[in-house]
Amino acid sequence: MSSFDASADAPASPPLTPEQLFARLAELGIDTRTITHPPLFTVEDSQTLRGDIPGGHTKNLFLKDKKGNLFLVVVEEEARVDLKNLHGPLGAASKLSFGSAELLEEVLGVKPGAVTAFAPINDRQGRVTVVLDTELMAFADINCHPLVNTATTTIGRDDLVRFLRATGHEPVVMAVPRRADTVEQA
Repeated sequence: MSSFDASADAPASPPLTPEQLFARLAELGIDTRTITHPPLFTVEDSQTLRGDIPGGHTKNLFLKDKKGNLFLVVVEEEARVDLKNLHGPLGAASKLSFGSAELLEEVLGVKPGAVTAFAPINDRQGRVTVVLDTELMAFADINCHPLVNTATTTIGRDDLVRFLRATGHEPVVMAVPRRADTVEQA
């Protein structure tokens, strides 16, 4: 049994710190690189302030359906996700909406602006389905916040999958539907 496994009967634990995340990654033998920077709240902030960090950069959507099923959808930062049609491929019970900041902190232990593919480490009850977009997974290296938005951590694509599995989250790798660009010219 992995040290990441948790019983549904276990008392709620405080969310992990970035240092604890790095220790767990090291326990798994996963090498990462981390660069600190000013707080980043949006993709636009990230693009202007992060500097030149190679690899795929993530945009993370914390979503829920009407039955309370939760999804963390991780796509490449430029992806324009078609939220109206995402529920079908995911097998969600209804159309999807964004989860509240309170639900995000309760389940994934992070604040808005720091949502990350690493956050399932705090979902010890396995409430969230993690979805990794195939376009993001084309990158050998993937960049994510390490539970805070003041740093960016680079992890190998296969190591990210291995990490998620170790947290008890078998990631769903799929082509996330995109919105069509329908800008009309005058």
